[in-house]
Amino acid sequence: MKLQQEKTRIVGLGSALVDILVHESDDFVRRIGYPKGGMTLVDMEELESILAQLSTAPVQVPGGSACNTAVGVGRLGGLSRFVGKRGNDDPGLFFQEALVQRGVEPVLLPSELPTGRVLSIITPDAQRTMITYLGASADTRPDEITADHFAGCAVAHMEGYMLFNPDLMTASLTAAKAAGSMISLDLASFTVVEQSKDLLDELIEKYVDILIANEDEALAYTGEEDEAKALDRLARHVEIAVLKVGARGSFIQESGRVCRIAAQGSNGAVDTTGAGDLWASGFLYGMVNGFDHEKSGRIASACGYEVCQVVGADISADGWTRIRKKLEG
Repeated sequence: MKLQQEKTRIVGLGSALVDILVHESDDFVRRIGYPKGGMTLVDMEELESILAQLSTAPVQVPGGSACNTAVGVGRLGGLSRFVGKRGNDDPGLFFQEALVQRGVEPVLLPSELPTGRVLSIITPDAQRTMITYLGASADTRPDEITADHFAGCAVAHMEGYMLFNPDLMTASLTAAKAAGSMISLDLASFTVVEQSKDLLDELIEKYVDILIANEDEALAYTGEEDEAKALDRLARHVEIAVLKVGARGSFIQESGRVCRIAAQGSNGAVDTTGAGDLWASGFLYGMVNGFDHEKSGRIASACGYEVCQVVGADISADGWTRIRKKLEG
């Protein structure tokens, strides 16, 4: 893949959300009636109703898929920017300050709506079920996103959740391309793919350079259960395709060549929240800094592993120290 060598900035664009993390049982997820492992959009009233049913106290941290990726890039020492929209409230201020503390340039448009939030229900198998109130993040208008937001950008990273707003996704992709950015798209969730299949086909072929998916998302998009066939289908219209296969590692395909990346740790997952987002941060950071796919993939896998050792998407200081050793290798 040919990048403009003078550019290394990665810009994440997506929902500015405060994550509400809580551990609950499988029975709880079944009782509230949402698909385990998926992501469902709700209004504030419904979110508050579910919050009232929690059996344990939740923890709040800054989140959002593309934001998590931007934070990972910033923590790695890369040039990182996040573009989103927040409310004029305490959660919005918390979100903005948290980005600055994590090495990310925040470009947050103002909204009169409350800052968005997502309830992430973590079950004993470390799977997360997400229930999302988009709030201010859904208030972003297509005409508010311009090429200026991607100034100096090597790669613009889009979260698949933006597909719920097709006009905004299309406008954002157009603006990023107008600024000369490469486009990275994370499919984000099998529920997103199932509801956006036709639009995905069109946008991927026209705009996307790097396509990232896990097993469930790849199956939903390609219909292929065989991993090699699924990866090949993912790569049809893009320069680089990624298939993540959990604890077994990942596959990266470019120009018909496949690089297999082994998992970078052996402990079981405490929580998988942000695993894919942090994988993307490591891979994109490596790519814009000229690393080959093997090294970029190892950094990505290390980021994905370390975030699974904590609750939420904030890797510990010790975890980042271990990841940085991968950069030296």
